[in-house]
Amino acid sequence: MPEHITIGDVAPHALYVADGVQTAFTYPFPIFAAADLEVRLNRVLQSGGYAVTGAGQSGGGQVVFAAPPAAGSLVALRRRLRIARTTDFQENGVLRARTLNDELDYQTAALQDVAAETAGAIRLDPSEAGGRLTLPPREARANRLLGFDSLGDATVFARGEPTLSVPHPGGIPRTVEDKLAERLSARDLGAVGDGVADDGPALQAAMNAAAASGRHLEIGEGTYRTGQPLSLPGAAAGLTMRGAILYAGPAGQAALTLGDGAAVRNAAKLYEGLRVVRETVSDWLDEADIGIVLRNLDASRVEIRQVEGFTIGARTLGEERGFEDTTLVLGRFSNNRIGLDIRTATAAGWNTSVRYYGGHFTVASALHTDKDRFGVRLSAAPGAYIAHNRHLFDGPNFELQAEGRPISGIPFLSEVSSRAVWARGIRMEGCSPYVARHTGAAEDHLYEVAWASQGYEVDVDYAPGATRAGSVVRRYHRAAAHREFAREVAAVPSLRAAALRWSNTETGFERLACLSTSVSGSPGLLEHFAFPGLDQYVLTDAGVLLTGGRGLGFVVDARRCREFALAVDADGPRLVVQCFDANRALLTDAAGPLALASGQTLAYNATARWWQGSADMTDAGLLRLQVVRLAPQVAYAIIGIARISADYEVRALRLCCDPAFSPPLLYGLPWLPHGRRELTAELAWDPPSLAAGASTQVNVPLPGARAGDFAQAGFSLATSGIVFLANVGASDVVTVTAWNRSGVTIDLGAGTVRARVVKA
Repeated sequence: MPEHITIGDVAPHALYVADGVQTAFTYPFPIFAAADLEVRLNRVLQSGGYAVTGAGQSGGGQVVFAAPPAAGSLVALRRRLRIARTTDFQENGVLRARTLNDELDYQTAALQDVAAETAGAIRLDPSEAGGRLTLPPREARANRLLGFDSLGDATVFARGEPTLSVPHPGGIPRTVEDKLAERLSARDLGAVGDGVADDGPALQAAMNAAAASGRHLEIGEGTYRTGQPLSLPGAAAGLTMRGAILYAGPAGQAALTLGDGAAVRNAAKLYEGLRVVRETVSDWLDEADIGIVLRNLDASRVEIRQVEGFTIGARTLGEERGFEDTTLVLGRFSNNRIGLDIRTATAAGWNTSVRYYGGHFTVASALHTDKDRFGVRLSAAPGAYIAHNRHLFDGPNFELQAEGRPISGIPFLSEVSSRAVWARGIRMEGCSPYVARHTGAAEDHLYEVAWASQGYEVDVDYAPGATRAGSVVRRYHRAAAHREFAREVAAVPSLRAAALRWSNTETGFERLACLSTSVSGSPGLLEHFAFPGLDQYVLTDAGVLLTGGRGLGFVVDARRCREFALAVDADGPRLVVQCFDANRALLTDAAGPLALASGQTLAYNATARWWQGSADMTDAGLLRLQVVRLAPQVAYAIIGIARISADYEVRALRLCCDPAFSPPLLYGLPWLPHGRRELTAELAWDPPSLAAGASTQVNVPLPGARAGDFAQAGFSLATSGIVFLANVGASDVVTVTAWNRSGVTIDLGAGTVRARVVKA
């Protein structure tokens, strides 16, 4: 060999599928000579028609065929070494490293070949030792099957022995007939499942057989058309469907009934994969037209994958026994007037403590456009038990195609005295603006709406006949954070009542700063933008009309709390947020995005110097409720609304935050006087001695005092005989008059005079 090769950890075989063009195939393992390589085409050993390159190379080489193997041929390349010594070391001779390495390389490669062959052989598990795996003599094993006895040793069996046993310790031999009878299949009784043949008689025969034997019935893949209603008695262990039942039978009957009625208790049942489709969609007029009826179940599990085209898709029914403690996994309920009917049939029956997961209740947009439809109904037959309690729904989805139509499309309908019906994560698409309708004494229902095309105006409809209230709707769509903000920072429940006459031409509002879209001069601080009063506000009977250039907002200390929820009762308000740093200096967009809103994008308005919502806060735009998050550099903020596109009336405002925080609301401060109806000031004063009937005056500076304000004054010392009068003669000044109305001279002495004005 020209050089010493290296034997790496490479499997000594390679497999290829020929494409009809390729002639060269690589083998990645080393060989010592071309004869060491076996070449097979379609498992047949080849003796010629190819050349081998790369013998003696560590990285292997190639097999090059004279003609490309046919497309799809399996090409197998395998190293196959003779197990033999290739050298002999002489006594007292020179032991050369190259000779020794070549011998060891050859032996290592040969061991790799052996390991590759034994890898495909049947072997004992490493955890086992001993055992007899020797084949019986030729005559003893002729015409018999090789297997293993009860000790796991090799043995043989007669080829015609009609028993089977599982290949596990403790397995008992059973006849093939017994093994096949473990589960009944509808095909065992002649069902075809081609969607054309009438499989009704075969399906019913299979259901009767399952009940008679207590077996679990299996309806395999396919569509099983039936011209008759079907019933699986409660004596059957359960039902698994991998196909679908296509109901083409008479109207006004249940297509599939599971379980026994009357006083029979159907406990610990398993019904899975249920699919029942009506061949022609019902006219929705007959409530006896039902897809699936589940009777008197207890501690059972039901999976409904599809039920379509009936007046009532599926009904859970409590008769003389109840329907309780059962789990239903709901799939697609399509084109049914009532998707799921939770019902009692007798005064002794009940329907309670049931869990429901999922469910897509949907109606085609063009189907029965003049008829009401409901997703889930809680109902009772006349005179039946009406206290349906503790039903839990998780993640139901409703697309009822009623929005904008003069019909009802409502997810839940309670006609009974139901209690503790909870539904979480509801999705409402194209429904009426009600998540539920109650017509009886239902109470303690909880509906959590995760998404609704109706926005925030989703409620419970208490129809005529309803005798109880007390149910709760949690509307989380576009307002999840808003719902969690339970601490009220500030509230102005009536803008009209909160309005105050700041001056003869200016109007202010309690707790609120008046805002302007265009502040003159060179404003730069918070107090330059939060005005106590401005003109152009128009008071209405219920609130205030915001006209061009005007806004209202709460001023908050945001150094600890970063998020605030704003709720506004107004026709179409526009959100605005103005930001300031720890020194109360204005922050512009040069500092980057400073405010985010929960339901819309905020853009910086350079003229007004605030961040402004991209759309009005309306229900139609799903923007009524907004949460505002402030950037870390924002220490103070004005959060409110402004008139941007059109005049609108504002009636109430409310600001909340996470209950972990209690941020200060800033108003009525010496440096920030807005939002305060009452203003006070005091002044040290030593009035002169006053003769009987004499008076004296002093001017008390009081910023914000305006002519027409109600004014009062008092003195810190006893004033028997002296009357203090106050009036606003000039802006920001209260003139206090001390008048001696007694008949003697009085000298009060030095004290403090206090002035107070109240805005009308």
